[in-house]
Amino acid sequence: MSTEVISQIDVDRTRGDFHYPEQHTFDAGTGLSHATIDYIADVKSEPDWIREFRHKALDVFFSKPMPTNWASKDLENIVFENIRYYLANSQRPTRSWDEVPDDVKRTFERLGIPEQERKFLAGVEAQFDSEAVYSNMKKALGDEGVIFVGSTEGLKEYPEIFKKWFGKVIPTGDNKFSALNSAVFSGGSFIYVPPGVKLKHPLQAYFRINAENFGQFERTLIIADEGAELMYMEGCTAPKFETATLHSAVVELVAMKGAKIQYVTVQNWSANVFNLVTKRAVAHEEAEVRWIDCNIGSRLTMKYPGVILKGRKARGEVISIALANNGQHQDTGAKMIHAADETTSNVISKSISIGKGRATYRGQVHIPKHLKGCKNNTECDALLINSTSRTDTYPAITVRGSGNSVQHEASVSQVSAEQIFYMQQRGLTEAQAMSLSVNGFVNDLVREFPMEYSVELKRLIDLEMEGSVG
Repeated sequence: MSTEVISQIDVDRTRGDFHYPEQHTFDAGTGLSHATIDYIADVKSEPDWIREFRHKALDVFFSKPMPTNWASKDLENIVFENIRYYLANSQRPTRSWDEVPDDVKRTFERLGIPEQERKFLAGVEAQFDSEAVYSNMKKALGDEGVIFVGSTEGLKEYPEIFKKWFGKVIPTGDNKFSALNSAVFSGGSFIYVPPGVKLKHPLQAYFRINAENFGQFERTLIIADEGAELMYMEGCTAPKFETATLHSAVVELVAMKGAKIQYVTVQNWSANVFNLVTKRAVAHEEAEVRWIDCNIGSRLTMKYPGVILKGRKARGEVISIALANNGQHQDTGAKMIHAADETTSNVISKSISIGKGRATYRGQVHIPKHLKGCKNNTECDALLINSTSRTDTYPAITVRGSGNSVQHEASVSQVSAEQIFYMQQRGLTEAQAMSLSVNGFVNDLVREFPMEYSVELKRLIDLEMEGSVG
């Protein structure tokens, strides 16, 4: 990619590390109780069925213990009573960028959101703490029946579609953090694409945590009706605080017969964020769901996008890149549940561990014995930058019956000292040589991202590598 193209995209280490003074109209205060739930439901003027849903979810959250395996030691640092669960200035996003409050507008302008919308997006949503502050879609899509709004707006204006699918892909009791999200969710995207409509340009949402001691709990629901196609992209940032920040989202995707959904994530959370996310899709007959995921930053990420391959010839794919620097643990992976004949799944994971960073791949593939013609391919490649970094792989593959095929490949390698020396002899600094090696390691996956994101990814990797040598 040319230097000219790269120079047009401004990515720097401090791009997301800033915040403005808080001026919230609505604040649920610190701590979590049924009174918190009532405050959120009252402020949002929600129907009784959602209020009841929230209260039941909170009881489930209280009843479930914290996970006692995986990254449980890190999870002990989350003090739920110290977190603020709802902060917002408004209950309805504006359709005009000029009407966004000045301090919020400055935040997203520094992150390049309006510019990206003008250049290549079909629609964009910007969430600031608990609520979307801006949501807009090109008129032509609205004329075709496409819905792209925040989840708060979707619940109020499209209750028939929203209620039909809400909580059906990921039930409240799936895990402790899906229960927490179900209790206090706010923000996120609601998208419905009618039968046969194929979006030529991506829809994007940008999630920004500005407040300290805060928890962001967006809830995204995307339905692609029969033969529909869309790409959805999300970006996430937060400023650096000394205290822990919690991000616990739930994302549900429904791809009907012959539909295609691509869900692209580039997260660059600051190192104080606990990123505990549940993402899952259902793919019906001949549908295709692709999760394309890049995890940079956060103190701890636990994220395992999944696809339930419910219909015959459904296809699911997870392509992921994780980079763990000092003090960070990227615990990521994928889940592929085959539930119909001739279904296909593909998982490709690459991780980079720097300093004392730790990257973990945790995967699940399940093919029951009564199915025929199912295929899975799983590839896990890890790169260690030095002797103090760590990587682990925990694949759980269950395949029964004689008519199915699975292949699994895993590799761990370390950056070659000879290769770095060779590049230094040709004028590169050690950091430049290391960055070139890492970008070469992930280059085949980076090409799967839209161009604007692939350039940013390469720059983010360059910046992460600056402090990794010496």
